[in-house]
Amino acid sequence: MSHQTPLGSSVPQANCLDLWRAENDRLVRQAKVAQDSDLSLRRQHLAQDALEGLRGLLRSLQGLPAAVLALPLELTVICNFTTLRASLAQGFTEDQAQDIQRALERVLETQTQVGPRLEHGLMGLWNSVLRASSLLPSLLPALHHLAGLQAALWLTTDSLGDLTLLLQTLNGNQNGASGNLLLLLKTWSPPAKESDDPLTLQDAQGLKDVLLTASAFRQGLQELITGSLPRALSSLYEAASGLCPRPVLVQVYTALATCLRKMGNPQRALLYLVAALKGGSVCGPPLLEASSLYRQLGNTAAELESLELLVEALNVTPRSEVSPFLIEVELLLPRPDPASPLHCGTLSQVKHLLASRCLQTGRAEDAVEHYLDLLALLLDGSEPKFSSPPCPPGPCMPEVFLEAAAALIQAGRAQDALTVCEELLNRTSSLLPKMPQLWKDARKGTKDSPQCPSWVSATYLLQGQAWVQLGAQKQAISEFSRCLELLFQAVPKDKEQGPASSCEQGYTSDVELQQLRAAALISRGLEWVASGQDTRALQDFLLSVQVCPGNGDASFHLLQTLGRLDRRDEAAALWRRLEAQTKLPQESATWFLPLYLETCLSWIRSPDREALLEEFRTSLLEPCDL
Repeated sequence: MSHQTPLGSSVPQANCLDLWRAENDRLVRQAKVAQDSDLSLRRQHLAQDALEGLRGLLRSLQGLPAAVLALPLELTVICNFTTLRASLAQGFTEDQAQDIQRALERVLETQTQVGPRLEHGLMGLWNSVLRASSLLPSLLPALHHLAGLQAALWLTTDSLGDLTLLLQTLNGNQNGASGNLLLLLKTWSPPAKESDDPLTLQDAQGLKDVLLTASAFRQGLQELITGSLPRALSSLYEAASGLCPRPVLVQVYTALATCLRKMGNPQRALLYLVAALKGGSVCGPPLLEASSLYRQLGNTAAELESLELLVEALNVTPRSEVSPFLIEVELLLPRPDPASPLHCGTLSQVKHLLASRCLQTGRAEDAVEHYLDLLALLLDGSEPKFSSPPCPPGPCMPEVFLEAAAALIQAGRAQDALTVCEELLNRTSSLLPKMPQLWKDARKGTKDSPQCPSWVSATYLLQGQAWVQLGAQKQAISEFSRCLELLFQAVPKDKEQGPASSCEQGYTSDVELQQLRAAALISRGLEWVASGQDTRALQDFLLSVQVCPGNGDASFHLLQTLGRLDRRDEAAALWRRLEAQTKLPQESATWFLPLYLETCLSWIRSPDREALLEEFRTSLLEPCDL
C-alpha cells in the first residue's frame, strides 16, 4: 500500500542518516580498495564483505517507511549494491530487476498521486517516477543513476524497445523522438554529482559511456551478421572511439577487420588485425579472422600459419585480467554465437579446419599430422566421444575418420589408411544392417528397409583406393563392390537440400549419393581396365554415366574404353556430345560435397580433357566425318 510520509513524522533523524551515509561511503571505499588489491583471495574477501555490508544497509533503509529526505541515500545504496553484485556475478539476475522495481515503488510511496503502476508494465512505473521527480529535484541524480542500471539490464536482455522509451523519457522528448538508440544515449545528460553527495562505485556518466560503447558494438555486430556492412562499419567505429577496455578493443578491431574484408578492403582489414593482436592476450578471434583474410587473398601459407597459431593459442589457458568492480562493456555483451566473427570455436573445431585446409591445398603430409592429432584429441576423453547421428556440434567423427584416411592415401600411406578405416568400421558395426536382412528387404522392395549411412559406404570406397595404392587389385575390386552394394540400397534425403552432410540422421543428399556411386563405379572400372577386362570396365562406366549424368569423368573414361574396344560409332556419338558440351558456358556448382569425397573424385579424374578430345578427333574419326 502506498502512503505519503509527512516530513516531520517517521523520517529518520539527521544523525541516523549521517551514520548510514558514512557506512555507505566506507563500504564504497572498501570495494575500491579491494579492486586495487593484487591478492585475489583478499580482493574477493573484501568485495564480498562490502557487498554484504551494502545488503544490510539497504535492509535498514527499506525497513522504515519511504521518506523524501532519505530517498537519495537509499537509491544510491541500491545502485552501489546492484553494481557490485552484478560485477561479482558477471551478469544481472531477475531479483536485481526486482530490486530496481522496489526502489521505484518506494519513490512513488512518498507521493499522493502515484499514477500508473505495474499494470502498465515497468516502463509505466518509470514514467510515473520520472514525472514525480520533477517535484523532487534532489532525487534526479540518483534516479538517473538507477536508470543507467535499468538500461544496462534491458540491454543485456535485448529489451531494446523499453530501453529506447526509457531514454526518450529521460531526455524529455517522448513524443516523436528519435528511435536511434545510439543517438538517444549521446543525447542523455545525467545531472552532475554534487561534492557532498554519497559516494558511488560508478556514477551515471560512467554508466552512460559504458552503455554507448556496448550498444554501438552490439549494433555493429548484428549489422555485420545481417550484411548491412556500411552501417556495421559506422557502429563499430563508434564503439572503437568510446570507453573500450583492452579486451573489448581487441574484439572491436576484429569485427572491423571482418567488415572491411567483406567490403573488399583487405589491406585496411589487415591493419586492424595487427592492432588487435598487439592489443591483448585473447588472440583467438583475430587469428581466425586473419586466416579468412589470407584465404581470400590467396596466401595459403599465411592462412595455415594463422590457423597453427590459433591452435597454439587455444592450447594455452588465457591469463585472467583483473577488472574493477564496475558495470563494464564486457558485462553487457552477448556471448558470441557461431554466426559472430568473434566465435573461434573449440580446439577440435580449429584443428579440423587446419587439417581440412591442408588436405584441400595439397599439403597431404601436414594434413595427416593434423588429422592424427585431431583423432587423438577426440578419442582421449577431453572431447566428446563418437556418437551416431545426429552428431554433436563440431567436427563429425565419422567424417574426421574418412578425411584422415583420405589424407593418408594422398600422402602414400595406404596401410595406415586401412587401419583408420578399420577403426571406423569397428566403431560403427552396431549401426550397420545385417547383410542377409538387407538383401531380403531389397528383393521384397519393402519401404522400411534399413538405411546405411553414406559414410559406411565411403569407408569401403577408401579401403578400395588404399588397396589400389598397394597394388592389390582383387581386394580393391572387392571393396568397391561392397561399397556399391550398400549405396544402391540407400535413399537420398532431399534432392534440393543445401550443403551435404552425411552426419545428418544417416541419410545423404541426392547429389552426394550420385557422386558416391559414380566414384565407386569409376574406381572399379579403372581396376578392370588395369587388369585388361575392358568389357567389364565398359559396364561400370556406362552405369556411372547413368547414375550420375553430371560427372564428366565417367563420360571421358567411357569414351576411352569405347575407343579401346573399337566401338567407333558409339565412341563418335559420345565424342560429339562431349565436344558440344565443352563449347557451352560452364555453370558453377551449386552443391557441396564432403571433403573426403572430393578427394576421392580427384584420384579418378580423367586426364586433360581437351587433349583427349583432340586425340579422338584425329585418331578415331574418319576424315569424311570431320
